Amino acid sequence: MTKKYEPANSFESPRFCGVRTFMRLPYVQTTEDVDFVVLGAPFDTGASFRAGARFGPGAVRDFSILLRPYNPVRKINVFDYLSGVDYGDLPVVPGYIEESYKKIEEGLLPILEKGVVPITIGGDHSITLAELRAVAKAYGPVGLVHFDAHSDTWDSYFGKKYNHGTPFRRAYEEGLLDMNRCIQVGMRGGLYAPEDLDDARNMGFDVVEMHEVQEMGIPAVIERIRKRAGHGPLFLSFDIDFIDPAYAPGTGTPEVAGATTTEALQLVRGLEGLNFVAFDLVEVLPSFDHGQITANAASNVIFEFITHLALQKKVEQEAVAHGESTQNR
Repeated sequence: MTKKYEPANSFESPRFCGVRTFMRLPYVQTTEDVDFVVLGAPFDTGASFRAGARFGPGAVRDFSILLRPYNPVRKINVFDYLSGVDYGDLPVVPGYIEESYKKIEEGLLPILEKGVVPITIGGDHSITLAELRAVAKAYGPVGLVHFDAHSDTWDSYFGKKYNHGTPFRRAYEEGLLDMNRCIQVGMRGGLYAPEDLDDARNMGFDVVEMHEVQEMGIPAVIERIRKRAGHGPLFLSFDIDFIDPAYAPGTGTPEVAGATTTEALQLVRGLEGLNFVAFDLVEVLPSFDHGQITANAASNVIFEFITHLALQKKVEQEAVAHGESTQNR
């Protein structure tokens, strides 16, 4: 890697200057000399209740200008090890989900084939099916770590198979997932019938409901996720409604009794060392946000995604350096 992309220096250029990109990264559509790209997928006509998550990528980018490159909890400056860009938005066709799926998949595949990690900001959760189709073409069936208030394994809404409540059932049916390594965490709220969660379990998902998270405690949940995820490529999908609406009100189908922002970050941090090849964060709906607190939570979760990649790169570099020094001796 010869050219390194990193955020603008906020000691030299005020944060409020320039085009809004994630963390003030350069806006460059490239897969050369980068470890990751941040993308928007501004599609929201798969939503069953509140629409408006098409504006989520812009809202998250707008707040993310406050993020700094050093993660004090994990003790790493991420851009000491990574090069990344804001790739812009994937093309979508408002109101036409299957056409949008094709465009999202086609847009992601060249990135994945280069071994670059995409971090996609939604948009509603329907976009994840298109992402998983692209990921499966590049890596084969992958494991899944899914944080959400809802399992999104319904069969259909209003007789339609594709919307934000069905992506993981379709992914299961299409063979995109390694079901032995799939876990869903945070499910809560009223259901139409017990089958709503039983169906997910019968497909092979390990389902950890939110009351179980609270009963088990965060360390035990992290251990359960890590054991389930195992080795091999993983996709991490984070629906912002995993977080309680007191901390993230700007979303389409909020459910009470969710995670705090602190708990959400603890859970994501606990996945260090797992082999994530793609991430997404979905369902930020800025028109219902207050004081940008949802965008704040979302941008910080994404920063933890990026930190995962930096820590992985650090380990790889140290392993190479150790091998070289051993050989030299």
